Amino acid sequence: MSRDDAGTAGEAATVVGEPLPAPWFKHLPNGLTLLRVLLVPLFVLFHYPIIVDHHTYWAAGWTFTFAAVTDFFDGYLARRYHLVSRLGKLLDPIADKVLITAALVMLVEIERASAWIVIIILGREFAVTGLRSLAASEGVVLAAESLGKWKVGAQITAILMLLADHIWFLPFIPFRPMGTFFLWVAMVLAVVSGVQYVLNYWRTGPGAPAG
Repeated sequence: MSRDDAGTAGEAATVVGEPLPAPWFKHLPNGLTLLRVLLVPLFVLFHYPIIVDHHTYWAAGWTFTFAAVTDFFDGYLARRYHLVSRLGKLLDPIADKVLITAALVMLVEIERASAWIVIIILGREFAVTGLRSLAASEGVVLAAESLGKWKVGAQITAILMLLADHIWFLPFIPFRPMGTFFLWVAMVLAVVSGVQYVLNYWRTGPGAPAG
């Protein structure tokens, strides 16, 4: 999750928070974020046709799960110990987008997700990133929409379910239908939250209506 929710904290060194358990703890949130980025090539490699087998699919599933867990803990630690930094605010959303993009593309590759749904979700990400960059260049800050957080949750749930369907055959747990359902939910939330960003920019940007 984005660290923008941690408030208006500046550099970690200038904010006094709960005492750190150890000096190296101050580097842990950014370290977890970087680890998430480094896990992405490994996740993709486990799907590569030359080495792929049932065991590598297991490894891919657990790699994504571990990466998703780091997404929770880097934000949690940054907020709890007031370790929010400019570098973290930059790296965290990049790491999230790289991980989700890689996972969605690989789901299309292994025929667990429809390409058109993935295109809509990723298209929204590019559009919102561009819009936020445009707004920032005009001195306007577009705050993260609450629906965006639900979208990320739906995406991670869908990916985990669809990866599980590729790993386990458990007739009593409908991994694929559940994963497909959450992927649809993620797509709808992506579109709706994207529209919210556009409306927010229209209301607060340089060309916003007066009054």
